[in-house]
Amino acid sequence: MNKFALSVENLTKIYSNTKSGKSNKALNELNFEVRQGEVFGLLGPNGAGKTTFLSILGGTVVKTSGKVNVWGFDLDKNPRQVRASVGIVPQEVNLDAFFSPRQLLDLQAGLYGIAKKDRITNLILKIVALENKANAYSRNLSGGMKRRLLIAKAMVHQPPILVLDEPTAGVDVELRNNLWENVKELNKEGVTIILTTHYLIEAQQMCDRIAIIDKGNLVALDTTENLLKRIKTKKINLKVKNISLNENLLMKDINFKINSKNSIEITYEKNSLDFGEIANYLNQNNIKIEDISTEDGDLEDVFVQLTKH
Repeated sequence: MNKFALSVENLTKIYSNTKSGKSNKALNELNFEVRQGEVFGLLGPNGAGKTTFLSILGGTVVKTSGKVNVWGFDLDKNPRQVRASVGIVPQEVNLDAFFSPRQLLDLQAGLYGIAKKDRITNLILKIVALENKANAYSRNLSGGMKRRLLIAKAMVHQPPILVLDEPTAGVDVELRNNLWENVKELNKEGVTIILTTHYLIEAQQMCDRIAIIDKGNLVALDTTENLLKRIKTKKINLKVKNISLNENLLMKDINFKINSKNSIEITYEKNSLDFGEIANYLNQNNIKIEDISTEDGDLEDVFVQLTKH
Protein backbone atom coordinates (compact mmCIF):
# COMPACT_ATOMS: atom_id res chain seq x y z
CA MET A 1 0.00 0.00 0.00
CA ASN A 2 1.41 3.40 -0.99
CA LYS A 3 1.02 6.56 1.06
CA PHE A 4 -1.67 7.96 -1.24
CA ALA A 5 -5.36 7.33 -0.61
CA LEU A 6 -6.19 8.65 -4.07
CA SER A 7 -4.12 9.51 -7.11
CA VAL A 8 -5.38 11.11 -10.32
CA GLU A 9 -3.26 11.15 -13.47
CA ASN A 10 -4.20 13.10 -16.62
CA LEU A 11 -7.90 12.66 -15.86
CA THR A 12 -10.03 13.98 -18.70
CA LYS A 13 -13.76 13.98 -19.30
CA ILE A 14 -15.31 15.25 -22.52
CA TYR A 15 -19.07 15.51 -22.98
CA SER A 16 -20.14 15.39 -26.62
CA ASN A 17 -23.34 16.91 -27.98
CA THR A 18 -24.44 14.75 -30.90
CA LYS A 19 -26.98 17.34 -32.11
CA SER A 20 -24.67 20.35 -32.29
CA GLY A 21 -21.50 18.38 -32.90
CA LYS A 22 -19.77 20.40 -30.18
CA SER A 23 -17.97 18.99 -27.16
CA ASN A 24 -17.38 20.26 -23.64
CA LYS A 25 -14.22 19.36 -21.74
CA ALA A 26 -15.42 19.12 -18.14
CA LEU A 27 -12.04 17.88 -16.85
CA ASN A 28 -8.75 18.68 -18.54
CA GLU A 29 -5.84 16.37 -17.65
CA LEU A 30 -6.16 16.69 -13.87
CA ASN A 31 -3.19 15.53 -11.81
CA PHE A 32 -3.16 15.38 -8.01
CA GLU A 33 -2.86 13.03 -5.03
CA VAL A 34 -4.69 12.80 -1.72
CA ARG A 35 -2.55 11.52 1.15
CA GLN A 36 -3.77 8.90 3.56
CA GLY A 37 -5.26 10.40 6.72
CA GLU A 38 -5.54 13.99 5.54
CA VAL A 39 -8.51 16.32 5.08
CA PHE A 40 -8.31 17.36 1.44
CA GLY A 41 -10.36 20.23 0.03
CA LEU A 42 -11.58 20.24 -3.58
CA LEU A 43 -12.78 23.73 -4.40
CA GLY A 44 -13.99 25.52 -7.48
CA PRO A 45 -16.81 27.72 -8.80
CA ASN A 46 -20.00 26.26 -10.23
CA GLY A 47 -19.22 24.38 -13.43
CA ALA A 48 -15.57 23.86 -12.47
CA GLY A 49 -15.78 20.06 -12.77
CA LYS A 50 -16.08 19.00 -9.12
CA THR A 51 -19.34 17.10 -9.60
CA THR A 52 -17.99 15.37 -12.71
CA PHE A 53 -14.93 14.22 -10.78
CA LEU A 54 -17.00 12.88 -7.87
CA SER A 55 -19.34 11.13 -10.31
CA ILE A 56 -16.36 9.39 -11.92
CA LEU A 57 -15.15 8.37 -8.48
CA GLY A 58 -18.60 7.04 -7.60
CA GLY A 59 -18.93 5.09 -10.83
CA THR A 60 -21.89 7.01 -12.30
CA VAL A 61 -19.84 8.79 -15.00
CA VAL A 62 -17.26 7.16 -17.27
CA LYS A 63 -14.03 9.10 -17.76
CA THR A 64 -12.73 9.83 -21.27
CA SER A 65 -9.08 9.18 -20.45
CA GLY A 66 -6.52 9.20 -17.66
CA LYS A 67 -5.97 7.07 -14.57
CA VAL A 68 -7.61 7.02 -11.16
CA ASN A 69 -6.16 4.93 -8.34
CA VAL A 70 -8.08 4.59 -5.07
CA TRP A 71 -6.51 2.92 -2.03
CA GLY A 72 -4.23 0.95 -4.30
CA PHE A 73 -6.95 -0.11 -6.76
CA ASP A 74 -7.12 1.00 -10.40
CA LEU A 75 -10.54 2.34 -11.38
CA ASP A 76 -10.45 0.56 -14.77
CA LYS A 77 -9.19 -2.79 -13.50
CA ASN A 78 -10.87 -2.96 -10.07
CA PRO A 79 -14.02 -0.78 -10.14
CA ARG A 80 -15.78 -2.75 -7.39
CA GLN A 81 -12.82 -2.44 -5.01
CA VAL A 82 -12.64 1.28 -5.77
CA ARG A 83 -16.30 1.77 -4.88
CA ALA A 84 -15.83 -0.31 -1.75
CA SER A 85 -12.97 1.99 -0.70
CA VAL A 86 -15.02 5.18 -0.93
CA GLY A 87 -18.08 6.43 0.94
CA ILE A 88 -19.75 9.39 -0.76
CA VAL A 89 -22.02 11.75 1.16
CA PRO A 90 -24.16 13.59 -1.44
CA GLN A 91 -25.36 17.19 -1.39
CA GLU A 92 -29.02 16.24 -1.55
CA VAL A 93 -30.78 14.85 1.51
CA ASN A 94 -32.39 11.77 -0.04
CA LEU A 95 -33.76 9.48 2.65
CA ASP A 96 -36.80 7.21 2.83
CA ALA A 97 -39.14 9.12 5.15
CA PHE A 98 -40.73 5.98 6.62
CA PHE A 99 -37.48 4.13 7.44
CA SER A 100 -35.67 4.56 10.73
CA PRO A 101 -31.91 5.26 10.82
CA ARG A 102 -31.29 1.67 11.92
CA GLN A 103 -33.36 0.27 9.04
CA LEU A 104 -31.65 2.53 6.52
CA LEU A 105 -28.18 1.49 7.66
CA ASP A 106 -29.09 -2.20 7.62
CA LEU A 107 -30.54 -1.82 4.13
CA GLN A 108 -27.41 -0.02 2.92
CA ALA A 109 -25.19 -2.70 4.46
CA GLY A 110 -27.24 -5.35 2.66
CA LEU A 111 -26.73 -3.57 -0.65
CA TYR A 112 -22.99 -3.81 -0.04
CA GLY A 113 -23.34 -7.53 0.68
CA ILE A 114 -22.31 -7.23 4.31
CA ALA A 115 -23.51 -10.20 6.39
CA LYS A 116 -25.64 -9.37 9.43
CA LYS A 117 -22.99 -10.66 11.83
CA ASP A 118 -20.42 -8.29 10.31
CA ARG A 119 -22.51 -5.11 10.41
CA ILE A 120 -21.54 -2.29 12.78
CA THR A 121 -24.85 -0.42 12.73
CA ASN A 122 -24.88 0.41 16.46
CA LEU A 123 -21.31 1.69 16.39
CA ILE A 124 -21.99 3.94 13.40
CA LEU A 125 -25.13 5.34 15.02
CA LYS A 126 -23.06 6.15 18.10
CA ILE A 127 -20.30 7.79 16.03
CA VAL A 128 -22.77 10.17 14.37
CA ALA A 129 -24.69 10.72 17.66
CA LEU A 130 -27.95 9.17 16.43
CA GLU A 131 -28.20 6.21 18.82
CA ASN A 132 -31.13 7.88 20.61
CA LYS A 133 -32.97 8.27 17.29
CA ALA A 134 -32.13 4.81 15.96
CA ASN A 135 -35.76 3.72 15.70
CA ALA A 136 -37.43 7.05 14.85
CA TYR A 137 -38.88 7.80 11.44
CA SER A 138 -36.35 9.63 9.26
CA ARG A 139 -38.99 12.24 8.42
CA ASN A 140 -38.99 13.29 12.09
CA LEU A 141 -35.24 14.00 12.20
CA SER A 142 -33.90 17.55 12.18
CA GLY A 143 -31.87 18.85 9.25
CA GLY A 144 -28.59 18.27 11.07
CA MET A 145 -29.58 14.74 12.04
CA LYS A 146 -30.45 13.93 8.43
CA ARG A 147 -27.01 15.17 7.35
CA ARG A 148 -25.36 12.96 9.97
CA LEU A 149 -27.48 10.03 8.80
CA LEU A 150 -26.14 10.54 5.26
CA ILE A 151 -22.61 10.28 6.68
CA ALA A 152 -23.64 7.13 8.54
CA LYS A 153 -24.98 5.56 5.32
CA ALA A 154 -21.66 6.25 3.60
CA MET A 155 -19.82 4.50 6.44
CA VAL A 156 -21.65 1.15 6.58
CA HIS A 157 -18.99 -0.64 4.52
CA GLN A 158 -16.20 0.98 6.57
CA PRO A 159 -14.48 2.77 3.67
CA PRO A 160 -11.05 4.27 4.32
CA ILE A 161 -12.03 7.37 2.28
CA LEU A 162 -15.06 9.55 2.97
CA VAL A 163 -16.14 12.11 0.35
CA LEU A 164 -18.29 14.99 1.63
CA ASP A 165 -20.00 16.89 -1.19
CA GLU A 166 -21.24 20.24 0.17
CA PRO A 167 -22.19 18.58 3.50
CA THR A 168 -23.30 21.76 5.29
CA ALA A 169 -25.36 23.38 2.52
CA GLY A 170 -28.49 24.84 4.10
CA VAL A 171 -27.47 23.84 7.64
CA ASP A 172 -27.46 26.45 10.42
CA VAL A 173 -24.26 27.44 12.22
CA GLU A 174 -24.75 25.28 15.32
CA LEU A 175 -25.53 22.14 13.33
CA ARG A 176 -22.65 22.90 10.98
CA ASN A 177 -20.24 23.03 13.93
CA ASN A 178 -21.60 19.75 15.29
CA LEU A 179 -21.17 18.14 11.90
CA TRP A 180 -17.55 19.26 11.68
CA GLU A 181 -16.86 17.84 15.12
CA ASN A 182 -18.11 14.47 13.83
CA VAL A 183 -15.87 14.76 10.77
CA LYS A 184 -12.82 15.65 12.89
CA GLU A 185 -13.41 12.60 15.07
CA LEU A 186 -13.61 10.36 12.00
CA ASN A 187 -10.38 11.86 10.69
CA LYS A 188 -8.67 11.20 14.05
CA GLU A 189 -9.68 7.56 13.65
CA GLY A 190 -7.71 7.45 10.39
CA VAL A 191 -10.44 8.11 7.82
CA THR A 192 -9.22 10.16 4.85
CA ILE A 193 -11.65 13.02 4.13
CA ILE A 194 -12.23 14.66 0.73
CA LEU A 195 -14.34 17.79 1.07
CA THR A 196 -16.10 20.06 -1.41
CA THR A 197 -17.71 23.20 -0.05
CA HIS A 198 -18.74 26.71 -1.06
CA TYR A 199 -18.10 27.92 2.50
CA LEU A 200 -14.46 28.83 2.02
CA ILE A 201 -13.94 29.59 5.71
CA GLU A 202 -14.79 25.93 6.39
CA ALA A 203 -12.13 24.75 3.98
CA GLN A 204 -9.64 27.13 5.56
CA GLN A 205 -10.35 25.75 9.04
CA MET A 206 -10.72 22.06 8.16
CA CYS A 207 -8.36 21.17 5.30
CA ASP A 208 -4.71 20.18 5.42
CA ARG A 209 -4.32 20.74 1.68
CA ILE A 210 -6.56 22.26 -0.96
CA ALA A 211 -6.92 21.83 -4.73
CA ILE A 212 -8.71 24.57 -6.65
CA ILE A 213 -10.09 23.72 -10.08
CA ASP A 214 -11.63 26.08 -12.63
CA LYS A 215 -13.19 25.11 -15.96
CA GLY A 216 -11.80 21.60 -15.60
CA ASN A 217 -8.23 22.75 -14.95
CA LEU A 218 -6.21 22.49 -11.75
CA VAL A 219 -5.22 26.09 -10.92
CA ALA A 220 -3.75 25.53 -7.44
CA LEU A 221 -2.71 22.69 -5.16
CA ASP A 222 -0.95 23.38 -1.89
CA THR A 223 -1.26 23.37 1.87
CA THR A 224 -3.86 25.78 3.23
CA GLU A 225 -1.07 27.75 4.90
CA ASN A 226 0.89 28.18 1.66
CA LEU A 227 -2.20 29.20 -0.29
CA LEU A 228 -2.89 31.92 2.25
CA LYS A 229 0.67 33.17 1.85
CA ARG A 230 -0.15 33.98 -1.78
CA ILE A 231 -2.19 36.94 -0.65
CA LYS A 232 0.18 39.88 -0.67
CA THR A 233 -2.15 42.64 0.49
CA LYS A 234 -2.46 43.53 4.16
CA LYS A 235 -5.26 45.71 5.51
CA ILE A 236 -5.06 47.72 8.73
CA ASN A 237 -7.91 49.63 10.34
CA LEU A 238 -6.90 52.48 12.65
CA LYS A 239 -8.98 54.25 15.24
CA VAL A 240 -7.53 57.74 15.60
CA LYS A 241 -8.27 60.63 17.94
CA ASN A 242 -9.31 63.09 15.26
CA ILE A 243 -8.55 63.60 11.60
CA SER A 244 -9.90 65.92 8.96
CA LEU A 245 -11.85 64.21 6.18
CA ASN A 246 -9.84 66.38 3.77
CA GLU A 247 -6.44 65.32 5.16
CA ASN A 248 -4.04 64.41 2.34
CA LEU A 249 -1.99 61.35 3.38
CA LEU A 250 0.67 60.22 0.93
CA MET A 251 3.24 57.42 1.22
CA LYS A 252 4.80 55.37 -1.55
CA ASP A 253 2.97 52.05 -2.18
CA ILE A 254 0.44 52.82 0.59
CA ASN A 255 -3.28 53.43 0.10
CA PHE A 256 -4.91 55.56 2.81
CA LYS A 257 -8.70 55.77 3.05
CA ILE A 258 -10.23 58.13 5.62
CA ASN A 259 -13.62 56.64 6.51
CA SER A 260 -14.51 59.10 9.26
CA LYS A 261 -12.88 61.61 11.60
CA ASN A 262 -11.90 58.67 13.83
CA SER A 263 -11.20 55.93 11.28
CA ILE A 264 -8.50 55.27 8.67
CA GLU A 265 -8.19 52.19 6.48
CA ILE A 266 -4.70 51.36 5.19
CA THR A 267 -3.76 48.76 2.57
CA TYR A 268 -0.28 47.83 1.40
CA GLU A 269 1.79 44.86 0.22
CA LYS A 270 2.94 42.75 3.17
CA ASN A 271 6.63 42.68 2.30
CA SER A 272 6.99 46.24 1.03
CA LEU A 273 7.58 47.92 4.41
CA ASP A 274 7.19 47.68 8.17
CA PHE A 275 4.11 49.09 9.90
CA GLY A 276 6.42 51.09 12.14
CA GLU A 277 7.21 53.33 9.16
CA ILE A 278 3.50 54.04 8.70
CA ALA A 279 3.09 54.78 12.42
CA ASN A 280 6.03 57.20 12.30
CA TYR A 281 4.53 58.97 9.28
CA LEU A 282 1.18 59.41 11.01
CA ASN A 283 2.89 60.64 14.19
CA GLN A 284 4.81 63.23 12.16
CA ASN A 285 1.46 64.44 10.83
CA ASN A 286 0.07 64.78 14.38
CA ILE A 287 -2.36 61.88 13.97
CA LYS A 288 -2.73 60.00 17.25
CA ILE A 289 -3.48 56.26 16.94
CA GLU A 290 -5.86 54.95 19.64
CA ASP A 291 -6.51 51.41 18.40
CA ILE A 292 -5.30 49.04 15.64
CA SER A 293 -6.93 46.04 14.01
CA THR A 294 -5.44 44.06 11.13
CA GLU A 295 -6.98 41.88 8.44
CA ASP A 296 -4.94 39.31 6.55
CA GLY A 297 -6.30 37.83 3.36
CA ASP A 298 -8.35 34.65 3.69
CA LEU A 299 -9.01 31.70 1.40
CA GLU A 300 -11.77 33.62 -0.35
CA ASP A 301 -9.20 36.15 -1.54
CA VAL A 302 -7.02 33.34 -2.90
CA PHE A 303 -10.03 31.76 -4.60
CA VAL A 304 -11.07 35.00 -6.29
CA GLN A 305 -7.49 35.74 -7.32
CA LEU A 306 -7.04 32.35 -8.98
CA THR A 307 -10.47 31.84 -10.56
CA LYS A 308 -11.54 35.46 -11.17
CA HIS A 309 -14.93 34.52 -9.67
